[in-house]
Amino acid sequence: MNLGQIDTDMIVLGIWGLIFLVFIIKLFQSIRLVPTKSAFIVERLGKYHMTLDAGFHALLPFIDKVAYIHDLKEETIDVPPQECFSSDEVNVEVDGVIYISVVDPVKASYGVTDYRYAAIQLAQTTTRSVIGTLELDRTFEERDLISAKVVEVLDQAGASWGIRVHRYEIKNITPPETVKNAMEMQVNAERERRALLAKSEGDKQSKINRSEGLKQEMINRSEGEMQRRINEAEGKAEEILAIARATAGSIEKLAEVIAAPGGKNALRMQLGEQYLAQLSGLSKPGSKIVLPGNMVDFESWMASIGLTEENNIIPPRS
Repeated sequence: MNLGQIDTDMIVLGIWGLIFLVFIIKLFQSIRLVPTKSAFIVERLGKYHMTLDAGFHALLPFIDKVAYIHDLKEETIDVPPQECFSSDEVNVEVDGVIYISVVDPVKASYGVTDYRYAAIQLAQTTTRSVIGTLELDRTFEERDLISAKVVEVLDQAGASWGIRVHRYEIKNITPPETVKNAMEMQVNAERERRALLAKSEGDKQSKINRSEGLKQEMINRSEGEMQRRINEAEGKAEEILAIARATAGSIEKLAEVIAAPGGKNALRMQLGEQYLAQLSGLSKPGSKIVLPGNMVDFESWMASIGLTEENNIIPPRS
């Protein structure tokens, strides 16, 4: 065997060895372990063949190929900042974030070239169109409206892209510096106005409370004075009634004593003693008293009240 034949055999052996190595590599590549919440799109001879779910799968070497790998978990996609014009011609910069997930791996592979890029572009165009219908002040208040509109449009397109849009959130709405300064001045003015209004309301309520307090104090005092007078009047009335009862009782007792045997004589004697006592007081120095002419006539005084000897109150003197 010559040297040329040996070289030829070595080349052929090397080729077969290379073919075997490639076959072994392809054989190992045809064994696929699909993780949970993932989907592998398999093409056979360039045509869609099947979708591999989570688990162990064996493919045909050189015939089957995993063309696309999709993560079925919910993912977050940032929407880059973009310039939008509001209905009152104010330029604002808006960015956001989309939360999507793949629900149909086949459509996500063949329905659109890049569903992530397509979702970002559609979210931006929809955001611009919605903000274009709103005034600048409303763009800050209608975040939910903008988000809902973007989600609605993305859901309609996502049906053919094999994706589902869960929500869209606007992160920032940034107006120009001049507009921002004007808005800050407006906010400060509104805050000062509210502070002044709150202060005036507080002063008003304070005055009302003070007047109500004075009013209630005057009412309480008048009611107290009225009650005091009522109590005094009732006390005086009770005093008068008590005096009247006592006087009536004394008169009754006196009448009973007078009606008793010897009562009139006792009464005449007591009145005489009091009469003499009063006369003795007239002798004090410096006393000036005007008396009737018959003041010393005791019998006439007794006759004026019906206590005379003729009325048989006492036996006549001998």
